[in-house]
Amino acid sequence: MRLNDMRPAAGSKTAKRRVGRGAGSGWGKTATRGQKGQKSRSGGGVRPGFEGGQLPLQMRVPKFGFRSRVGLITEQVRLNEICKVDGDVVDLDALKAQNLIPRNIKRVRIMLSGAVDRPLTVKADGGAICVTKGARSAIEAVGGKVED
Repeated sequence: MRLNDMRPAAGSKTAKRRVGRGAGSGWGKTATRGQKGQKSRSGGGVRPGFEGGQLPLQMRVPKFGFRSRVGLITEQVRLNEICKVDGDVVDLDALKAQNLIPRNIKRVRIMLSGAVDRPLTVKADGGAICVTKGARSAIEAVGGKVED
């Protein structure tokens, strides 16, 4: 068998329907479009999703996806990063001074990743800094404290 001998299986391919080629073809005159109306005209028809003026499905269903504006001003900091803070007090100003968080950040979450090597005092500043349970226990295990 060679490439020029290869053929699709019998009956798997059908010839393209050629319409509008006279009455004897079986698909002449209106060429399967019916008599009159928008769909019988050339270029006629409605756009995809059009439901005759009824509110279309893509507009009826609820949309999903949301980008919280709180998330834009929130940053996550690891335990081994707060060890880089000079001094024993960790607050927003100290984190910004060490360039651990950008200047526009107003909320910080301290997460358990890494280890703390010295006792630190984490000041929440009225909810601006929150500490996960694992990070809180790691800070308190080395003698530090978290002030809410």
